[in-house]
Order: sequence, then C-alpha cells, then structure tokens
Amino acid sequence: MSNPRFLAVQSCYVVADAPARQIEALRRWDPTKHRELKIFLHSDLPANPTAANFEKLKNAPDNGPVRAFVAATQKLSSDLQISRDEAKKISAGGGGGGAMPAPVAAFWTDVLTTRAKSFASSGTSGQAPYDHTGKAIRASEELNGLLREQEKIRRQFSGFLGATGIGRGAGSLAPELYWELLDVDDQGVVTLGASYSRSGTNGSYQAADALYYASGGYYVALTLYQMWPVTVDGKASTLVWRGDMISAASLGSLHGVERLGSESVMMKNISKAVTLFRRDTSGGR
Repeated sequence: MSNPRFLAVQSCYVVADAPARQIEALRRWDPTKHRELKIFLHSDLPANPTAANFEKLKNAPDNGPVRAFVAATQKLSSDLQISRDEAKKISAGGGGGGAMPAPVAAFWTDVLTTRAKSFASSGTSGQAPYDHTGKAIRASEELNGLLREQEKIRRQFSGFLGATGIGRGAGSLAPELYWELLDVDDQGVVTLGASYSRSGTNGSYQAADALYYASGGYYVALTLYQMWPVTVDGKASTLVWRGDMISAASLGSLHGVERLGSESVMMKNISKAVTLFRRDTSGGR
C-alpha cells in the first residue's frame, strides 16, 4: 500500500450454517472468553450510550498492559490518541482501589461516552481528531484512505458502506455499537467499534466491523465480510471472504522484512480469531 502506515490482508474460509446465522453468531460472540486474543473487557452499547455503559472500566484487570495504560493517562503521554479538548479534562487526582484509579476511569468514561454518542449521531465524520500533541489524525480520513488503496474492494462494498457511518456521516443502517479494553503490544487500549450487516441476493450477506476510535496502538481498523451460501457434505454452510485493514503510526517506519513480519503477525492473529470463532459456533472447515 502506498501509505506506509496502512496494512491490509485477505482471507477465505468456510463455516457451518447459512450466512444469516453467521451474522447472528458474529453479533453474539464474546472474544473475552479466549485469553490468547488479549481482549480484557468487551461490552455492547445501546443506540444512545451513557456513562453507565462503561462501568466495567472500574473493574479492569490488574495486569501489566492495564498498569501501563493507567500510567500513560496519568502523565498525559504523547502516545495517547485524544483531542486537545479531551486532554484538558484529565484530572491530576490520585488513586482509589483497583487497577483503574477512579480519576482515570472517569476520564476515559467521559471520552468514550462522548465519542460513542458522536458516532451514533454523526458517523466517523463527527469524531474529534487525535490532535493533542500535534498533527491531527481523523478517523474518517484514515478509513477512506484504507479503502481508496484497495479499489476493487471499495467498489464491491461501496453500496453497502454508503449506508453506514464508516468514513462518513451516520447512514441509514443502524450500527451495533460496542467498546473494548485490550492489549496492543503490551499497552492497554480502549477502543470503540461499530458493526453493520446487510443481506444481498440469493442469501448472501455483506458485513463490516469498524474500530473507529482507539486510545493508542493503531488509528483505525476495518474488517469487511462477504458471505455466500454454499452446501458442503449436504449441509448448509457459508463461504466467507474477509478483508482486514489497519492504520497505525508504528507501521510507518517499517520496511522490507520488518513490514512482511507485521503482515505475517496480522494474518496469524486473524487466523487465531477465526479458528476460535468457528470452534465456538459449532466449527467450520
């Protein structure tokens, strides 16, 4: 890809059951059951999120990545991906019980609530930029940049994506909203996501999962799915094409073997997640 901070991979696999059931299984799947995926907290959000929807933050696990996340917040690290206005809200207040001190939990609850509300009403176009330390990074620009560099994929999904809030204002399709606390390179990261799906001809489906906000680790990530109904050994199944793309500052300095290594790691992580999903949803092929 011409932009050095962009990376994209594609995969294809078959899972048991029809596409409509796969879409529902994706909605229900809980990745926190699998420690190897390094997702500590996952929670669905309503159409109009409030601070109460982020209560789990107060009960974050006490581990190295979470402690690093807390320390980065308390010292207002330049690695934090927040806006200038958000940076002004960080409290210098002290501790409290648990791995996540009350002032830190309160700060991120406010950031996540505000950004989730903004996405629900205005899509990624309404997201405040990451600009507290300099150059402004905007979620919509990153997502659209990823798609522009893969023209065939963009064309295949253009009608569907045009009805979402991915890379634009709020669309006609209602998103499934969620948030997570996860580990990215040994650093705790809070992230906001939105999933969409739409049925097509002959039982096919298209789906998209966008991570449109992250406190660090990467700028945005997008996963697209094209699902077709197939029959395997006389049983209803689904052929899945999956495209994953990510924008991250850390990728910008990688070249040659290092960049190939990052692509390989990305593929391994996707393969691991797909394998666990298939195992949890009655297997696949």
